Amino acid sequence: MFVRLVAVSAAAVLFATAADAQVSVFTGSSQATACSRAAKHPGPNIEAIPTCTVAIEHEALFGRELAGTFVNRGVLYLRNGDFDRARADFDTALSIDPRMGEALINRGAAEIAERRFAAGVADIDRGLTLNPEEPEKAYYNRALAKERLDDLKGAYFDYMKAAELAPTWLAPRNELRRFNVESRRPG
Repeated sequence: MFVRLVAVSAAAVLFATAADAQVSVFTGSSQATACSRAAKHPGPNIEAIPTCTVAIEHEALFGRELAGTFVNRGVLYLRNGDFDRARADFDTALSIDPRMGEALINRGAAEIAERRFAAGVADIDRGLTLNPEEPEKAYYNRALAKERLDDLKGAYFDYMKAAELAPTWLAPRNELRRFNVESRRPG
């Protein structure tokens, strides 16, 4: 049996960056915690970026906490459309902690927003191997990129995985509604 997938509307909203960023959450210093909270809230929040910068530059953060604060600031840059600064923060986080999946996944989201779909998929693939805290967002972003790369089957299954991992999240379910799945027997 062959499965053929057809996207009803290939004009999916591409910006998976705002509500679908991976945030590094921790309780540490006061500024780093405020940065984490700001990154966790959806939507642009440019006012919180200086808080993250103060935490990075003036607080005693090391290892995963410092890398996480770079990820959180990168998320804020990402949501504000500053993809160069976002990628720079994700790269810095990875130089501090190469096993931080959230940094790879967010870098992938930035690449997807910049229409660099193959690079975004590659980073998200690597990030998923590192057990991120919110893998459903990675699958969703990767689905958006795969759809733009004309991998409809891959996109469909990634949307399905995102919906399975986060049953109350409507975004992947809404994307799945655009697909028609037809089963055909060979011959």
